[in-house]
Amino acid sequence: MSEDKKVALVTGGNRGIGFELVKQLAQKEFKVILTSRDPELGNEAAQKLKDLHLDVSFMVMDVNNQESIRHAASQINDQYKRLDVLINNAGVYLDENKSFITMDPSILERTMATNFYGAYHVIRIFISLMEKHGHGRIINVSSEYGALSEMTNPGVGAYKLSKLALNGLTQLLAAEVKGDMKINAVDPGWVSTDMGGPSAPRTPKQAAESILWLAMTGPDGPNGEFFRDGKRIDW
Repeated sequence: MSEDKKVALVTGGNRGIGFELVKQLAQKEFKVILTSRDPELGNEAAQKLKDLHLDVSFMVMDVNNQESIRHAASQINDQYKRLDVLINNAGVYLDENKSFITMDPSILERTMATNFYGAYHVIRIFISLMEKHGHGRIINVSSEYGALSEMTNPGVGAYKLSKLALNGLTQLLAAEVKGDMKINAVDPGWVSTDMGGPSAPRTPKQAAESILWLAMTGPDGPNGEFFRDGKRIDW
């Protein structure tokens, strides 16, 4: 790896928006680490991109397991000594069409474990790799469902709360970081993926493009903001 090549990591990179983010980052000359909890699916996805002569490697990382995150961070520190871009893309959508108060509490617990605590622990454990160089871009893939105004509409309560919490985490951490560090949240829109379903109007390619500009922003770029298609939106 050339010394000036920046390193990026994408969680949940084996399919959908995550896979497209890995691909587009590699096309922009990043060394990209694709992570997934599933070794077979992750390796397969990374190999597809390597076959396109893109600088992509696979690493097993389960965002629900702090030991798994620490192990990945240690490997990246040993191999690359740096991390420039971190995209928290791994997420679950487990809601059934039930009232929030009567649904099985395990749905909320499992949703928060991945969508909120997963992102929190990944940032907490990886941020020192960025602070070492005084530079980093962290992008949390959120949702318009995480906007406070959405809480007045019933439905998909576990998912909404998890993204609301992720948005709060984004703001809290953005207020704490020092140096050339930026942490922002993005709503990729309704995207045609396994999670979004086939009738969604946006492609993963469009969604990735709407996210990746934040990875490329300079020292004057935004910090602690929420975006859709490059425009600030309300929390």
